[in-house]
Amino acid sequence: MSGHSKWANIKHKKGKADAARGQITTKIGREITIAVRMGGPDPTGNMKLKLALSKAKANNVPKDNIQRAIQKGQGAADASNYEEITYEGYGPAGVAVMVSALTDNRNRTAADVRHVFSKYGGNMGETGCVNWMFKRKGVFSIDSEAGYTEDDLMLVALEAGAEDVKAEEEGFEIVTEPEDFNAVEKALADNNIEVMMSEIAMLPDTMAELSDEDVVKVRKMLEALEDLDDVQDVYTNADLPEEDEE
Repeated sequence: MSGHSKWANIKHKKGKADAARGQITTKIGREITIAVRMGGPDPTGNMKLKLALSKAKANNVPKDNIQRAIQKGQGAADASNYEEITYEGYGPAGVAVMVSALTDNRNRTAADVRHVFSKYGGNMGETGCVNWMFKRKGVFSIDSEAGYTEDDLMLVALEAGAEDVKAEEEGFEIVTEPEDFNAVEKALADNNIEVMMSEIAMLPDTMAELSDEDVVKVRKMLEALEDLDDVQDVYTNADLPEEDEE
């Protein structure tokens, strides 16, 4: 249950967070608005909103922005018809890539995503071409500085139905089946265990090892995908080393 962190590799995030702060805030705000529009403003009964708010907290989105996004979702001023779409394909060295998007124009978004795949030596495939390599899981991230031990978390999480507890360099990761997500979340809250981030994500069954040259190519493609306005999340089975902080 210990070893090198895979989560940062699976759900690719840019190291230069400050430069992307405005874009991240905008994307999460849109996610909150759509979640409210689809399921109401109460996160207790709205899983999409609950996850969007967790993402907002983890990315330090200002409370004012969150409130505005919720109010926008409750109002009828913006009638944009957003839908969730997942694109699949292969990147450099044949790595599997899944792209989750929120869009009000699927033709535009598909063209943008396809362009990035092609530009960086990959190709966008048909629905289902790489989906079979991933499984939908709930993931909770716990900060190592919070003072919990692996035994503490295992006792609480596994009793509540979690699948695994992993000790990583930066903290702990608790993995669940999606249907056990709420029970594990409640158990952590009941035991005053603070969660840095909680998500329903696509986790690969196995990781693909890459040469140094291919790591650079894959990372550039993933960053270009994340830069697209309609893209919310990017998942890959590429085993990417942690980037050095600048």
